[in-house]
Amino acid sequence: MERIGWLRAAVLGANDGIVSTTSLILGVAAGADKHAVMVAGIAGLVAGSMSMAAGEYVSVSSQSDTEEADLKRERWELKHQDASERAELANIYVERGLEPALAAEVADQLMAHDALGAHARDELGISETQRANPLQAALASAGAFAVGAVMPLLVAYIIPANIVTLTIAATSLLFLAVLGATAARTGGAPVFSGAARVTFWGALAMAITYGVGLLFGTVV
Repeated sequence: MERIGWLRAAVLGANDGIVSTTSLILGVAAGADKHAVMVAGIAGLVAGSMSMAAGEYVSVSSQSDTEEADLKRERWELKHQDASERAELANIYVERGLEPALAAEVADQLMAHDALGAHARDELGISETQRANPLQAALASAGAFAVGAVMPLLVAYIIPANIVTLTIAATSLLFLAVLGATAARTGGAPVFSGAARVTFWGALAMAITYGVGLLFGTVV
């Protein structure tokens, strides 16, 4: 859980970098030469990294603003409605299975130690390990997108133009599988299911984009 702040953004960025860049290359490769493929791929890398950074920063900032507003309201309630806040916290513990007397005692002790922290955690569901960090999310997402996008670009640059489609599709699926497995292992989840999930949806996106490129025979 301590990694969730940057792990989600990094996985999203890397996955999008691999999938969108590979899809773009496959779509372009259906009706363009290798130079056009590389130009489109590099442009996609730069634009995608900036888009991911901006999108993550804005969305996580909105989450952070919401959390701050909730905490501000909670501070006011603790200052002006102490008794009702104690009762509210105790009721939360009763609903979790504690006896009313014990729940009241726990609420009193926790509020004596850190009233705002207790209410933030148990009433609002906000904890320090999961607090929104816009800059961290933006950097993780943009950096991971760039790393993910570079991999299919390198493959497209190295291999001959006549086998670019098949090779880049196969290697990108391998990259996605490794990403899914790594993310799952980092987060403590089942490795196989994580790899399979990321690979399946990536393959579907690439297949659709390549099909569009074949259909129109031009850049998509």
